Amino acid sequence: MFVLELTYTGPIERVDELLDAHVAWLDAEYASGVFIASGRKNPRDGGVILAVGEDRAEIQRITAADPFVTGGVCVYRITEFIATKTAPALASYRQTLPQLPH
Repeated sequence: MFVLELTYTGPIERVDELLDAHVAWLDAEYASGVFIASGRKNPRDGGVILAVGEDRAEIQRITAADPFVTGGVCVYRITEFIATKTAPALASYRQTLPQLPH
């Protein structure tokens, strides 16, 4: 699982100009099953997305296509983690730790 943290690097007016395209991009990734939650940070200096994917390269490819990125108004920090515990509603996203060689 991945935590995608967006930080705005451009003026909020430019972010707002790109917002409809960003939301359409979000909707496509939700439809594909990659994104499971997202929202603005408070204060409004970026956002956070929870994502599932095959690997970091896939997530990097997806975030590079964000209109906020292509429009030059945000950068991403991608944190990968292993979701070994979840709320019951997210049980299908639970992961197991990789087995270490003995």
